[in-house]
Amino acid sequence: MSQFKAFAPNVEVNGETALALVEGMGLFKDRGYRILHDHGIRDLKQGHWYPLQSYLDAFQTIYESTGDFTLFNIGKKIPDNARFPNSIHSVEEALHSINIAYHMNHRINGNVMYDPVTGNLLDGIGFYKFEKTGEREGLFICENPYPSDFDRGIAESMANRYKPKDCEYIILKLDLTKPTRKKGAESCTYTIRW
Repeated sequence: MSQFKAFAPNVEVNGETALALVEGMGLFKDRGYRILHDHGIRDLKQGHWYPLQSYLDAFQTIYESTGDFTLFNIGKKIPDNARFPNSIHSVEEALHSINIAYHMNHRINGNVMYDPVTGNLLDGIGFYKFEKTGEREGLFICENPYPSDFDRGIAESMANRYKPKDCEYIILKLDLTKPTRKKGAESCTYTIRW
């Protein structure tokens, strides 16, 4: 499955997450609201749910009119808007938490896709996965319908929030030796060092 196409027709995204699209538009927030409206997401509010495919269609419109950088900025706003687990203290925990947050902010057939009591995740939207490969490095794998640069924004933002005090910067790069959704593959893999 490539980017911008929901894995299932009955998946929804919450208003908190959808608001990140507007926030990521910076000075052009009104345009973000208009794009969402044009794709059937009207009266955007926290606590409400909206069709994921409509949200992804809005992303595609933004990509076609402004390019990758805006998608990256929208991704950077996800940690400010969407729900995330509370107990995060490191880059590794931050990157692992993205998959849980992803499922917390989506539902399928009316059921939120993460159960905090059991820790169970429902299938139907793909995943995010962090694999540690060294003391301060790893792979971040994104297999979901969202655009690649949006995912890069989420990962970079979360890693920067929880980087160690002695870390100056995060190096996050798309691994071009692996398949990428930018070329129709089902996933993207990023290398990350801090």
